[in-house]
Amino acid sequence: MPLTPDELVRYSRHLQLPEVGIHGQEKLKSARVLVIGAGGLGSPSLLYLAAAGVGYIGIADFDAVEPHNLQRQIIHDTASIGDAKTASAALRLREINPHIDVVEHGAIDTDNAVALFRAYDVVLDGTDNFSTRYLDSDAAVLARRPLVHGSIYKFSGQVTVFAPHLAAPCQRCVFPEPPDPGSVPGCGEAGVLGVVCGVIGSLQALEAIKLITGVGEPLLGRLLTFDALTCRFDVIKLPRDPGCPTCGHAPQITSLDPARYDATCAAPPTSMTSSEHPFEIDVHKARELLQQNPANVRLIDVREPFEVEICRVEGAEHIPMRQIPEHLDTLPKDAHLLVFCHHGGRSERVTQFLRQNGFPAATNIAGGIDAWAREIEPGMPRY
Repeated sequence: MPLTPDELVRYSRHLQLPEVGIHGQEKLKSARVLVIGAGGLGSPSLLYLAAAGVGYIGIADFDAVEPHNLQRQIIHDTASIGDAKTASAALRLREINPHIDVVEHGAIDTDNAVALFRAYDVVLDGTDNFSTRYLDSDAAVLARRPLVHGSIYKFSGQVTVFAPHLAAPCQRCVFPEPPDPGSVPGCGEAGVLGVVCGVIGSLQALEAIKLITGVGEPLLGRLLTFDALTCRFDVIKLPRDPGCPTCGHAPQITSLDPARYDATCAAPPTSMTSSEHPFEIDVHKARELLQQNPANVRLIDVREPFEVEICRVEGAEHIPMRQIPEHLDTLPKDAHLLVFCHHGGRSERVTQFLRQNGFPAATNIAGGIDAWAREIEPGMPRY
């Protein structure tokens, strides 16, 4: 696709590179790239892909912009709080480069993933949960599209390109099974240095540009790791697994079964249920119970101390999740324990632990203090 006079000026620094030149820039203009997740990794990826002149960019996300996103999700701003992330990101990309087409998509699921991936040349995975990552990897294998994988944790990150059709492994070759539920906290629980997202997301954009233009050596069969505290990069070779259930010699995963991904990182079901004390309730039911029977209902906040400093629910007893085992003797087994955290993930695991250790009246508050702030106390700070 030929470049316009305006584009020749806009991309002049690319054109000066012999490895890219007009031919490479025209490849970028003709390329279609799908970015899954307009968050910490998707933000820098999208910004650089748009600035580089990728002609058709798809953005897939189901979430809305929240205040705590702005520390790392630099494609959004304060004015976009409450807006759909796809709409906020698309607006920003069109402002950066009016010569490109930007298309918004909703959530990726088993019904649409393969067909959607086939409509693009390269897919970038900027998601933050294992269920979606495995779905994206399996779909990319079935669609025969390279998947530029990126992930972050606290002060570290990693990037690779999963592409069995290009002789590189897929995610299941490297990580056959997801980690046990609750064993790997997300950034909402463990935290993340915002600039690490910028490093890893920019590298994902770089890998996509290399795949499109043919410049350099993409991270096919190689995993690049980054440690921000030492500012050290390392590269690890990743072999393909001939017995891989998705891309091996006799693949077992030939379609996307919803049950496979719904169960990937779901919390284990409790074996101790109670009709009187349900395993989980919403914030409205929690407030009702506190008002009806305050003498026999205990509200347990299992967040970290710094989170409690940001906002708290009046009357809640603070016991960080990691300290719950040593407080078992101090918790009354005849009281109804309502457990909450930020979004409900940690408290769900604590509730499971309590029920397995003789507290059948432990109940998780779905949505955590974030839902409480939205639905019960709208003036409460959110993070």
